[in-house]
Amino acid sequence: MNRATATASIRAQRYAHVLKLERWRVWTMLTALMLLFVVLLARGLWLQAFNEAFLQGQGDARYTRTLKTEANRGMITDRNGDPLAISTPVQSIWASPRGMALLPPGQKRDEDWEPANDKDPVPVSQDELKKLANALGMPAADLIKKVSDGRKNDKGELVRPDFVWVKRGLSPTDAKSVLALNVPGIYAQTEYRRYYPAGEVMAHIIGFVNIDGKGQEGFELTRDSMLAGKPGSRTVIRDRRGYIVEDISTIVPPRDGETLTLSVDRRIQYLAYRELKAAVESNHAAGGGIVVLDAKSGEVLALANAPSYNPNSRERIDPAARRNRALTDIYEPGSVMKPVTISAVMDAGKLTPESRVDTFNGTMAIGPNTIHDTHHGGVLSIAQVIQQSSNVGAARISLMMPREYMWNAYHNAGFGEVPHSGFPGEAGGILRNWKNWRPIEQATMAFGNGISVSLMQMARAYQMFADGGQIHPITFTKLVAPVPGKQVIKPETALAMRNMMESVVQPGGTGMPARVVGYRVAGKTGTSHKLEGGVYVNRYVASFIGMAPASDPRLIIAVMIDDPTGGKHFGGSVAGPVFSNVMAGSLRLLGVPPDAPTDNILIPAPDESDSRE
Repeated sequence: MNRATATASIRAQRYAHVLKLERWRVWTMLTALMLLFVVLLARGLWLQAFNEAFLQGQGDARYTRTLKTEANRGMITDRNGDPLAISTPVQSIWASPRGMALLPPGQKRDEDWEPANDKDPVPVSQDELKKLANALGMPAADLIKKVSDGRKNDKGELVRPDFVWVKRGLSPTDAKSVLALNVPGIYAQTEYRRYYPAGEVMAHIIGFVNIDGKGQEGFELTRDSMLAGKPGSRTVIRDRRGYIVEDISTIVPPRDGETLTLSVDRRIQYLAYRELKAAVESNHAAGGGIVVLDAKSGEVLALANAPSYNPNSRERIDPAARRNRALTDIYEPGSVMKPVTISAVMDAGKLTPESRVDTFNGTMAIGPNTIHDTHHGGVLSIAQVIQQSSNVGAARISLMMPREYMWNAYHNAGFGEVPHSGFPGEAGGILRNWKNWRPIEQATMAFGNGISVSLMQMARAYQMFADGGQIHPITFTKLVAPVPGKQVIKPETALAMRNMMESVVQPGGTGMPARVVGYRVAGKTGTSHKLEGGVYVNRYVASFIGMAPASDPRLIIAVMIDDPTGGKHFGGSVAGPVFSNVMAGSLRLLGVPPDAPTDNILIPAPDESDSRE
C-alpha cells in the first residue's frame, strides 16, 4: 500500500470516527430534548388535569374581580305604613394601594409616563392626595397612611392591599366631585345608608345598623336577615388601572330586603315619648319608660324610654341611653302588684269586693318584721284596700292562700318568664320558687316587694283586667286578627277588679292625677323603695298602670319613672299625669268614643303628704 493510499485510509477512519461521535452527540442531544419535551408535556398535563383550580385561581387573582351589588335593606314602617327606617343610596370611596406608587413630597407625575408592564403601579403625587383629602374632609396624613400602609411578606417585602376603604357614605354629589379629581387608584362603590325619620322617638324600638348595614339594636338586629335581603354579584376582568374590560359571568341581581310592618302607631309613639321625656326632666329623674298596649290584641302601640338617643348619629351614642328600660330593666313594682294579688284570691272564691279585712290600724307584725300603711285605715273593704293602697290589707289577703297557689297566680300572670315579644334582651324578672318563701316574703310580694319585674311584664299582666281575664301574647308585629289569649282569671273577677280600680282615680284614691276627661279610667299607682346593697333606701320608682275606657278597655298604659328627685316621688303625682296625657291623646287619635261626661273637670292632685301609697 503506497503512502497516499495509507493516508486516505487514515483520513477515512478519522472521518468515520468523527461522524460516529457526532451522531452520538446528535442522538444524545435529541434524546435529551425529547425527554425534556416529555417532562414539559407531562408537567403541562399535570397542571391542566390536577392543578387547574390553583392556576385558575392565580389567574383570576390577577385579572378578575367579583363585584358585590348591594341589596336595598327592607323598610320598617308603623302600622299605618309611615316609614320608620329607610335606606338611601350613597357612594363610598375606596382605593387600591397596590396599584399606586406614592411619589416623594414635591415630586409630580410625568405627563408622558407610560407603564413598563401591566403590574407597574401608577405614580401618585402627594399633592394629588392632599387635594383628595380636602375634598373628602379628612386629614391628608390619614389618607396618605391609608394608601401607603401594608404588611411584609415572607421575603421581607412590603405588600400593600388591593382594597381599602377611604371614606364611606358620601352623597352622590360629593362623590362625583371627589372622582372628578381623577386620582389614580381611587374608585367609588354604591352602598346604602340607613335613615331613621323618627330619630330618638323610635330609637329603642327600631335600633340601628352599623356602617356595614348590619343590625345592632332593636328590630334592626332581631329581623336582620329578613331586612338585609341578599346581595348580588358580577364577575369582571379589570385592567391594571382598575377599569372593567368585560363581564365574564352572568350578573346575579340582588334580592332586596322585605318590608317589616310593626304594630306601633307613630302618632301615639310620639305622644308617649314627649310626655315621658317631659316628666323625667321636670322630676329630675334618672330615667323612665312607658308602654302602650292594645287591650284586646296584645299589640304594642308605643314603647318609649328616657333618656333616648338619635340613631342617625351613631358615633355620639351614649351607651347608657341605649338601655331599653321598659323591656330590659327590672325593678320592684310596688303597689301596682296589689290588683294581681287580690284578683287571684278573689278568683279562688275567698273574697268578694264587699269582703272586709282588718288592717290593724296600719301595722302588721310578721315575726321580727313589721308592715306599715301610710294611713291607718282600720277595717277596710277589698275595694278600699285597692283605693287606699293598703299594704297590710294586701298582705293579709295574700296570706289567706297557700304559697304554691300564689306562686302559680303570679306565674300565670307572666312573672318570672320573658314576655316573648321578639325583642332582644327582654328581661324575665325574678320570681323565686314558692318552696323557699317565708311568710314575710309571701306578704311583701302581695304589694310588690321581693319580686322583680319589667314594665312590659306589668303592662302584659294588666290585660287580664281589660279583656275578661285573658292575657294575649305581646307582639310588635301588626296583626290581622288577635291571637287567642290565655284565660288567667274568671271574667267576673276581671270585671270586679276593674270596677274597684276605677276608685283609685276618684276622690279618696291615690291616682287622681291620672283621670282623663270624658273617659272612665281604671288603674293602680305604685311607689317602691329602691334597693342598694340589699337595703331599702329613700330613693323611689314611681309608676301608674291603667286602662280606658273602663267600660270596655281599648288601651293599657304603663308608666314608670326611675328615681324622681324633684320634690315628688309618689306614683300618682309623678307617673299619673303622664298616663293621663298619653291616654287622652291616644283615645282621641284612635277615635274611641267617650264613656263619661265630657264636661267634667279634673280635680287638682292631692298634696304629697296625703298620698296613701
